[in-house]
This record gives sequence, structure tokens and C-alpha cells, in this order.
Amino acid sequence: MKFRPLHDRVLVKRLDAEEKTAGGIIIPDTAKEKPMQGEVVAVGSGTRGDDGKLVALDVKAGDRVLFGKWSGTEVKIDGDELLIMKESDILGILA
Repeated sequence: MKFRPLHDRVLVKRLDAEEKTAGGIIIPDTAKEKPMQGEVVAVGSGTRGDDGKLVALDVKAGDRVLFGKWSGTEVKIDGDELLIMKESDILGILA
């Protein structure tokens, strides 16, 4: 299935969480926090400015982004767990 977000929405796939701590302790699945980093899978076309012109989004597919802990709505598409969020929920792009 193909999915394209609308307007200023962004589809993000969470990056996998660390399995071990810096000291080498293995973290069980029940104790892991959900990662706040992800990769942009798809973006919407943008929003309309005050003058009616389309304003493109700053992020693009393939960007690694940082977002808030409670940002977005979790969805399952083709068996993958993804997040749909507004571009304003993204805190920044990782270089």
C-alpha cells in the first residue's frame, strides 16, 4: 500500500532503541523507552500561506529527525509501525 500524508503532516519510522547501556548492561524490552529519533518516510505537500501560495515543508524523505516523546499518532501500515505527525512536532534534523 502507498501512503502520502496530507498538508503539513510527516510520516516517520522510529529508529531502533539501544539494546545495551554504555556499561554493557542489556536492557529488556519492557524497560526500554521509545526512541525519539526517526527517519522521515514521506511528507505532505505543505501548507497554504496567508497569500494562498503553497509553502513546502523543511523536511524531506530520508531525513533523520528528532521529535518529542509524545509526538505523533502511531499507525501500522503494511506491518510497519510508523508515526504521523505535524511538521511542527519535529524538533530538528540530525546531520
